[in-house]
Amino acid sequence: MQIDADLQDPPEMLEAFLDKWEQGYHVVYGIRRKRPEGSLINAFRRLGYWVIDAVSEHPIPRDVGDFRLIDRKVIEALAKVRTPNPYLRGMIAGLGFSQTGIPYDRDARVAGESKFGVTRLIRLGLTAVFNHSTVPLRIATITGGVMLGVSGLGALYYVALRLTHPELPQGLASIHILVLFGIGLQSVLMGIIGEYLLRIYLIVRAEPIAIVERSLNISPDELKL
Repeated sequence: MQIDADLQDPPEMLEAFLDKWEQGYHVVYGIRRKRPEGSLINAFRRLGYWVIDAVSEHPIPRDVGDFRLIDRKVIEALAKVRTPNPYLRGMIAGLGFSQTGIPYDRDARVAGESKFGVTRLIRLGLTAVFNHSTVPLRIATITGGVMLGVSGLGALYYVALRLTHPELPQGLASIHILVLFGIGLQSVLMGIIGEYLLRIYLIVRAEPIAIVERSLNISPDELKL
């Protein structure tokens, strides 16, 4: 069971977490329905949760922190993943297993001040995006494809314009089209390199391809073979 030391998350909810675990759930987390913070920081957090969930390769629960119960099977699966800068919320969500959440209202801080400011929130959000999304690596490919498409349409438009208006000045439009084509081609090539880097990154991270939750009439040693 995980809970922050500032006790903003109600410890009495751990009993409810345990009840859900006894029902068969492997991960039980608290969903922050309301938190006593400013409207601006709350809106910033909601936007961050939405972006992370939208670009992630797998669904990540929104408004969920590190207040949760984790089964031993989940911990053993987490230990097999090698990453120097983990985003545990995303890693646990991506492992599968039976997961559920319980909504609650977070209490205000009784003493002291939070040391998790906006800068650390942004760093945590970037870690979540880079660890659980291929969108940043594929930005070059997407940009290159758009640039190549725009340059192709521009070339067709330029040829049609020259045929209908041969008196127009020469050189300017063709230079723009060539520049767009060069940018697009370089972006596509960078995107291809990014695809290979992505595959190397996935190999280094060594996430389990599949997790055997339970086996019948087959021993664990036979599964490893």
